[in-house]
Amino acid sequence: MSLYVGLDVGTQSVKLLAYDPSLGEVVATVARPMQLVSHDDGTREQEAQWWIDGIAACFAELGPALRGRIRAIGVSGQQHGFVPINARGEVIAPVKLWCDTSTAADCAPIMAAVGGAAACIALAGNPILAGYTASKLPWTRRHRAQAYAELDGILLPHDYINFWLTGQRYAEYGDASGTGWLDVRNRCWSRELLQAIDPQRDLAALLPPLVPLEATFTLDPRIAALLDLPADVQVSTGGGDNMMAALGTGNVAAGRLTMSLGTSGTLFAYADHPVVDDDGRWAAFCSSSGGWLPLICTMNCTVATERMAALFNIPRGGGEALMAQTEPGAGGLVMLPYFNGERTPDLPDARACLHGMDLHNTTPAHFYRAAMEGATYSLRNGYDAFTSAGLSFDTVLLTGGGSNSAAWRQLIADVFDLPVKVPTQAEGAAFGAALQALWAAQRGQGGEQCLAATVDAHVRFDDALSATPDRRTVPRYAEQYRRFLHHLSEVGPLLRTAPSPPQGSEQ
Repeated sequence: MSLYVGLDVGTQSVKLLAYDPSLGEVVATVARPMQLVSHDDGTREQEAQWWIDGIAACFAELGPALRGRIRAIGVSGQQHGFVPINARGEVIAPVKLWCDTSTAADCAPIMAAVGGAAACIALAGNPILAGYTASKLPWTRRHRAQAYAELDGILLPHDYINFWLTGQRYAEYGDASGTGWLDVRNRCWSRELLQAIDPQRDLAALLPPLVPLEATFTLDPRIAALLDLPADVQVSTGGGDNMMAALGTGNVAAGRLTMSLGTSGTLFAYADHPVVDDDGRWAAFCSSSGGWLPLICTMNCTVATERMAALFNIPRGGGEALMAQTEPGAGGLVMLPYFNGERTPDLPDARACLHGMDLHNTTPAHFYRAAMEGATYSLRNGYDAFTSAGLSFDTVLLTGGGSNSAAWRQLIADVFDLPVKVPTQAEGAAFGAALQALWAAQRGQGGEQCLAATVDAHVRFDDALSATPDRRTVPRYAEQYRRFLHHLSEVGPLLRTAPSPPQGSEQ
């Protein structure tokens, strides 16, 4: 009768998933939409209180009978965000998010301080890219000087939710990998990179301790009362949304590839050793399951189709019909879908581009297809980096909002020329967080099963949502993908605009 809750605090919404392992069923899912502050300079921010309000609303909707059965909670959070807190544990500035590119100019100086990008990769496994937490600190020092002066704690979004739930500051290796200052080979904070960010301050003293995978914490009594939950509810370590999606899709063994189609698009795979690329073509992250998680992220995925839907007033779900009205290749229309700038390839100042417009393909249907294809080609470009390094895969495990689209599932199968499997639980990150909470609670009661075994015992796939490559359309997409790469190579240099010099401070 026990329930295990996964909370997924994302860019677009807060989601709650309640799982009953005795039945092998999700008994409730609740979501609340989130606002996003967006400015032309690349600013993408949220208020931490919005997440708290969303979580409280989700628990309230469960009803007292379900709330009384909850035994443990796991938290999945959008990666890379910077939550600054003071000595009283109060958030003292808006949270700069993973998709914020306003701090892009701060990346190069951090890397230069340690000897350049190659030296940064040698130290910690990753370069400092736009969106990573590292560049948000010097930006805050300049633009929010008072908040930086009061800074007593540096938390990621999922760290902050754990702090709110338990009153304890702690972090885990998977999400911490996305800060830019974790040495992923040795699983420790890199003092050299922290000093490069601010040589005048001991930033290490502001970071939460890194705790082992099996650690659990008890829900703060005040929060238990606020949410009307049992006093003995445990909170697991949780992790970044990609790390939790790896658990929720069964990606806990080598050879499995997870693709997440959300606001951002991601590709990741489990490894039992650090997978670091000297050229920084992928993120060399730790997993939240005891291993490593090489990951490729594109900052523009469903955002591309959503922009086309908004532009042409396409109703929700209407994109499927538009895809059916058009042929693979969008009549020669090619979109570079970089509405948020881009991380893979590293083009933080890029903007979206359309190529190949003529009198026949400038229709809403063609534009929508070009957006979906462009987002998929961006992911394929990252996948090519994986395969060029010798990684190989036989199946795509698909999750995220885009996985609800039959057209997109088939497109993935054809563009990647791989079979696609979709877990029965569409909310991979929230489900993964619930499974981690289940495993941690069982370990706390003397259970000895490894996390991978727990995951494999509970993750199921929906055969009705699977897709296999269509031999007729695979070569057509391959030709269009070559056009995409051609346009990227030609236009890419124009998109690498020099960032503006840092401006003066604002209070």
